[in-house]
Amino acid sequence: MKLSIIIPVYNVEKTLEQCVRSILTQSFRDYQLILIDDGSTDNSYEICKKLAQEDHRIQIVRQENRGLSSARNKGLSKSHGEYVTFVDSDDTMKADTLAPLMQQLAIHHDYDILEYPIYVHYGDPTRQYKLFPADHVYTDMEDYWLKGKAYQHTYACNKIYRRELFCDVKFPEGRLFEDVYTLPLLLKKCQIVATTNEGMYYYHANPKGITATADGHALLDLLEAHLPVLADTANNTQLAKAWETYYAHVLNIQLDVYEKKGGPLLLPVMDAHGTLKLKLLHFIGLKRLCQLNRCLHKIYRRSH
Repeated sequence: MKLSIIIPVYNVEKTLEQCVRSILTQSFRDYQLILIDDGSTDNSYEICKKLAQEDHRIQIVRQENRGLSSARNKGLSKSHGEYVTFVDSDDTMKADTLAPLMQQLAIHHDYDILEYPIYVHYGDPTRQYKLFPADHVYTDMEDYWLKGKAYQHTYACNKIYRRELFCDVKFPEGRLFEDVYTLPLLLKKCQIVATTNEGMYYYHANPKGITATADGHALLDLLEAHLPVLADTANNTQLAKAWETYYAHVLNIQLDVYEKKGGPLLLPVMDAHGTLKLKLLHFIGLKRLCQLNRCLHKIYRRSH
């Protein structure tokens, strides 16, 4: 078996069948489809059973509600494919996406991860956008993370992974933005990551999703996920400019954490001066910059 497709399921009776059928109608057929029912209380499990009766490749696993990371980890423990990919149960996949991707992996046996296009916030005309990675092969994982800005698209869902990468890597249970924690761990085990502009994953807009509803606690998880990677990549002199852009990205997360929670201040002040915010950081310090940012946002909200 070439591919294991893992779909965590939790109270998604309105979107589950559309999601699964977008996979069942793919021209590529050599896969197992694992539905992990994570303690659903609606009709999701009944829909899983109906779909499994229609196609022998569908396997259902039930567990008590333990969250997205736990469901993905359970799916990994049941997977048998040479490769594995993840699909969220409120998303869909464009027709004939898997075939060209799996063909690339058949030709390039040395690819550890293959990333393909994603339509982010699909269905929300005010937020949706397409992310088309250029055709590229990375043999330096810091180059992929920094210059390729992988930190901006750490999604688990628009990538196909060599399954053995997960032998001792799991999604962190009890954490939000779990993809940001997991991808850097996988990259430490990779020799080659490739990106392609073939195919399309539709990441449907969800007003109740973590991205749309992220509070201070969720953003703190996001910040803490980035900090060790920021430190690990800080001394790469060949990618110093790209690293500085990454540092500015993490600074913005720290500012958001302070605005929503009033702290904690976790970002170390490091040698980066490329933007106005970074220059202010060195001139007035992290706490005062956070306070200034919060004050400016309050003024903006009052005026609008």
